Amino acid sequence: MRARLTWHDREIEDREEMPRRSGRRGLRALEWMLLIVGLVAVDCFLWVNTSSVLYQAYEDWAFDQTLRGLTPSVGGFVSDEAHWLFSGGRDKAQPIEAPKPGPIVGEAPTEGPSTGPPAKRSVIGRLEIPRLKLAVMVREGADEGTLRRAVGHIPGTALPGNVGNVGLAGHRDTFFRSLRNIRADDTIELETTEGTYRYLVKSTRIVTPRDVSVLEASGGETLTLVTCYPFYYVGSAPKRFIVHAALMRAAPEAAPTARRRSLPNS
Repeated sequence: MRARLTWHDREIEDREEMPRRSGRRGLRALEWMLLIVGLVAVDCFLWVNTSSVLYQAYEDWAFDQTLRGLTPSVGGFVSDEAHWLFSGGRDKAQPIEAPKPGPIVGEAPTEGPSTGPPAKRSVIGRLEIPRLKLAVMVREGADEGTLRRAVGHIPGTALPGNVGNVGLAGHRDTFFRSLRNIRADDTIELETTEGTYRYLVKSTRIVTPRDVSVLEASGGETLTLVTCYPFYYVGSAPKRFIVHAALMRAAPEAAPTARRRSLPNS
């Protein structure tokens, strides 16, 4: 009789233990699933950021080569970077060819820039804001693929050197994060193969994505930077942060540009 009671008790304990074991297995499976999802997310984040950094580094180097009248190549970039790395971070090797002369900063180039629309995702130039220590390459287009790797020139707006409003868009959590500290009278430089254009910040404002009037030309040669706002908002930000700047020289009146439906999501 005692043996039967003992066996019966064990059966009851086994039945009670089974849900607990099943629950532990479920928790372990959930832990592994969350770990895998986290690793994939980290991997995607690292890949996106690494590809962006590599793209910027190569295009920045290639742009300098083009300004010197040289033909950039991946092999030349790797060689130059390796020389810089093994020389202890000293200046990179300079090309044998003489540098190509260019227009003075803030002045118009001797030959006018091309008036035709640039090819999609082609390099427009290099944007620099010295006080914010911002330097980033600019490509044609405001689609997500372009803004993930560079600042984008908004199609339909003026090109540097032409009368009108040059519109540039960038993500608030990458290239344009430092715009939160920009202020009036800051200098913005936009360097192209046709020349370097220096702008002076006139104002900043916050608008809705539907307020496309900020991209319209108001006379002369102006520059407008667009990014999402608030800067630390999680998800798709509801507003846009706008920086208005004017070229540091006189220019003719501009004809109004076509109205766009909305500002880029940056």
